Amino acid sequence: MKEGVHPTYREVVFQDMSSGFKFITRSTLNTRETIKMEDGKEYPLMKLDVTSESHPFYTGAQQRISETGRVEKFRQKFARGTKAASA
Repeated sequence: MKEGVHPTYREVVFQDMSSGFKFITRSTLNTRETIKMEDGKEYPLMKLDVTSESHPFYTGAQQRISETGRVEKFRQKFARGTKAASA
């Protein structure tokens, strides 16, 4: 590998701002902020709006889409077409 070409690969803390959940992983991201973790080390900090800890798809809290009538109109329209075609 060439020297000075590749970005620095280091441990970075990712923090979910909606739930406060933090995890450490390796990344090449450049950050301006740092955070001191429980192990006493200081790590670069990347703040995230959503992670798997707070996203409704992963937490099971997603809401079901309510039918607004358009789906029912679609079913009626094509139900009539299939009855006529099968008769």
